[in-house]
Amino acid sequence: MAAEGHVAEHAPTAGEYIIHHLSHLQNKKQVGIVDFSVFHIDSIFYAVVLGLIACFFLWRAASKATSGVPGRFQAAVELLVEMVDTQAKGIIHNAQSRKLVAPLALTVFIWILLMNSMDFLPVDLVPAIAGMFGIHYMRVVPTADLSVTMGLSVSVLIVCLVYNVKIKGFGGWVHELFSAPFGDKIFLYPINFLMQLIEFVAKTVSHGMRLFGNMYAGELIFMLIALMGGAWTLSATGVGLFIGHIIAGTVWSIFHILIVALQAFVFMMLTLVYLGQAHDAH
Repeated sequence: MAAEGHVAEHAPTAGEYIIHHLSHLQNKKQVGIVDFSVFHIDSIFYAVVLGLIACFFLWRAASKATSGVPGRFQAAVELLVEMVDTQAKGIIHNAQSRKLVAPLALTVFIWILLMNSMDFLPVDLVPAIAGMFGIHYMRVVPTADLSVTMGLSVSVLIVCLVYNVKIKGFGGWVHELFSAPFGDKIFLYPINFLMQLIEFVAKTVSHGMRLFGNMYAGELIFMLIALMGGAWTLSATGVGLFIGHIIAGTVWSIFHILIVALQAFVFMMLTLVYLGQAHDAH
């Protein structure tokens, strides 16, 4: 028993630290590689809260908008709206569709930007606070969770399918599935249909995986930098590690600002591109 107690109390190794910080708060233990009955409660919670915050600020900006000289907050939101609207006009030429697509793209951009920005919180801050309440696992970056990013990309796919049917009609879309990209020939129908399925799957998977891969890597690098700071001691090597931890953390945080904004912008642009393709006839 003494040996077991000693093992339980030892400080975690670097591998144990990273594995613990990469573990989600789940509703139950996962069985097998794929278990759709398991929910990542932390990812759902932060995604929903940040989504509500994004919607609140957009609503606040719209409700307080004036025709006179705008305040700083209104000006910032207007710049974002103009940026997204300009991109939407260049990709989607249907003015009626843009009434829904442009606000959707703006919401996606701000929502993902907020979720990505959770990566700037100190690695151990929120997990430590959660631990005080008996919650031993807590990840705060929803976009570093593949289930969240794939959920977003699947949602975009569903919207694309809806617009395919809305713009082309159900019959027209089905005809396109079998006649593009190689031509309206009966013997090419199976190949065309297979290529269309591959295209939809590839776009959806790459859409979600791109965002997940970048944010997961960023989160992992922050953990490695945190390990440098945690390994400091009152020695030349220890002090060097602590100084390196501060320098590396500062440099990576500054660089990560670009990644956070860029990944939100790329996801939004791909959403517009895929929706634009749904309006195009082959």
